[in-house]
Amino acid sequence: MTQQYWIGDFYIDLSRNQITYQNDTTLLAPKALAVLTYLAQQQGKVVSQDELLSQVWQGTIVTPNTLQRCITQLRKALGDDGKAQDLIKTHAKKGYSLEAEVRWQHETELNTELNTELNIERLTPTASNPAPFATDTYNPNASTTLPALKQNTRVIALACMLFVFALLAFQLFAAKPATQFKISEYRPLTATDNKEVAGVYSPDGKYIVFHRYSDEFCRNNIWAKNIETQQEFQLTDNLNTNGPHSFSKDGKTLAFIQTVNCTEPITQKTCYHLMSLDFATALQAPQTPKLLLECKNSEIKSPEWLDNEHIALLQKTSERWQLIRYSIHDKTSDVIYQLAEGSIVHYTYSHKDAVLALITQQQDGTFYINKLSVNGELLSSHPIQYPPQIARLRAIYPRFSPFEDLLVFSTGRQLFTLSYQGQIKTIDLPIDEPMSSPEFHPDGSRMLVTKGHYDSDITLTPLNSFVSSDQPNSAGKVLARSTQGESHAQFQPHGDLVAFTSSRTGQRQIWLTNATSTRQLSHFPTDAFMYEFLFAKDGQSVLANVDKELIQLHLDGTSQRLAFAAPIKQLFYWDSSAQTALALIEINGVSRFAQLNLADAAIQVINHHQVKRALKSQDGKLIYTDHMDRFWLSGAVEDEHIAALQAQGSDKQFVIHHNTLYGINEANQLWSYQLNDQVFEVLGRVPNNIDNITAVNGVEVLMTLRVRAKKEVVELLLSN
Repeated sequence: MTQQYWIGDFYIDLSRNQITYQNDTTLLAPKALAVLTYLAQQQGKVVSQDELLSQVWQGTIVTPNTLQRCITQLRKALGDDGKAQDLIKTHAKKGYSLEAEVRWQHETELNTELNTELNIERLTPTASNPAPFATDTYNPNASTTLPALKQNTRVIALACMLFVFALLAFQLFAAKPATQFKISEYRPLTATDNKEVAGVYSPDGKYIVFHRYSDEFCRNNIWAKNIETQQEFQLTDNLNTNGPHSFSKDGKTLAFIQTVNCTEPITQKTCYHLMSLDFATALQAPQTPKLLLECKNSEIKSPEWLDNEHIALLQKTSERWQLIRYSIHDKTSDVIYQLAEGSIVHYTYSHKDAVLALITQQQDGTFYINKLSVNGELLSSHPIQYPPQIARLRAIYPRFSPFEDLLVFSTGRQLFTLSYQGQIKTIDLPIDEPMSSPEFHPDGSRMLVTKGHYDSDITLTPLNSFVSSDQPNSAGKVLARSTQGESHAQFQPHGDLVAFTSSRTGQRQIWLTNATSTRQLSHFPTDAFMYEFLFAKDGQSVLANVDKELIQLHLDGTSQRLAFAAPIKQLFYWDSSAQTALALIEINGVSRFAQLNLADAAIQVINHHQVKRALKSQDGKLIYTDHMDRFWLSGAVEDEHIAALQAQGSDKQFVIHHNTLYGINEANQLWSYQLNDQVFEVLGRVPNNIDNITAVNGVEVLMTLRVRAKKEVVELLLSN
């Protein structure tokens, strides 16, 4: 389909999401322009609301109000107030029609431009100079008339011109190849026994700053390293969990987000502190950071200095992310950019160009790259054109690069560039382990990434081996040991297999093991992200959440993809006999707890709570935890808080066997709770390096044991 056309005197450019009239250009949302384009294709015809919704929002759940808002935006951009309805006409209870003249680029301007370039005489049919009939056939015995000769001359000239264009294009691209982005070598910078992450360069390029976490002493601090002398400096002393940090423009101050447990949790369990640190002073001795902003009822992340007085932040309110600007001097904030529907996924800021690049997810699930001024003016917006090696529902997190109009991001084992037009291209990558968080040196000759290795095992422990005491019980028997990460273990119903995920082949896959052998079940592509999986009730297949889509894998090796209109953020529970599942899905950029019908792809939202995990008991009771780790029992009228499990929730999850809950609390205690008898019991303590509980069969428990979590900051040198 052509990307440009005219509606009367209005020029529509779909490639730039623009409508232009007499040098006045208006930026519009792509979906609004998609509505306009479909009406233009049906010019003069009445198109129903249902037809527009199905054509423009294919496979996405939206309401007629969404369409009406698009029509309002279009009328405003086209100078149609909705009363006169000169361009877009409303037909009561029928739909809409476009009443204006439509001219398509390929039907008008293209021929005009070619004829102008070739200087070809336009042949106007007359009585003495008739136009050749379209049905004329070639007769070798017939004489060639002047009109036919001229027509042949036009065809030959056009063919020659196209050949010249093709030759010039070939020479142009041969002489000026696309920007080369290659990595010549990489250098480890923080190769210690600790976990180092989130490296950034100082603005003068002399230092790198990073987090260093010690598993042995449970300490997390910010460190700096002089790249030339290799001397290291501890900047802080025994902090809480910290997010990525950002330097002020003058290089004097660091800003970062510190997460702590709220002393009096009301609406959330975690509080968020925006902290600052004087860099020069901290190089002399570890310092206590300064608190700039505290958030007890909303979440903030990703601080970026805009100048020496203002910091940009992502803030989550009403379950959507918006971009705000915080003034250190005035202690006030204002919104830079937000979406009424959809949400901001990521942003980055370029001091050099004074522009913001945002990754947004629109209400239909499509990801866009938006370019903004520091004041929030939308400069461009384009859908991201995902290549086959990146799943269409996967979010990306690009950073600015030294190459003009190109950002860079990682999916784990691969690096890519992203243009403002939404085009993605692969970068040659000479390393074999996952990496993240690319950050470029100020001179553009190198960049930092975090390169890591995670090693965990599946443990099988008899429930009767736990003893209620202050001393940790044994972790149990290790199943299918490797030097890579194993997790998400599940017992096979009516069988002796244990299914689990493992990265032992370099890519996380689903594996099956019994007492004697282990085999690979899935074969997902490189950098596919698998969230979780569940066994069917008959034990003959598993349902996996891969790149936010559901795939059913049978033990005989066959598989099928189950398509839903909404991305699957987290899969909780699967009733294979009823063909239903409980999941966290994304609708209009907001997470919703829902029941999925696998037979007809229907989605039913259960509630609007911030659900963290949900399961069903054998007798059909629905139990879930919320964002504050409170347990709830779903009811017909209202949900009931399970008071006996107060303070028993944690990130280590909970599971259900028949009608009994099992979980691990923040004190590392394994507990059980019988739903029908309402009996709570602490079974014993688990080792501190147990990451979570994954399954119970009434006799044994499966848990994930963390062996080693190693990360380091690496410097990649770019080739000329």
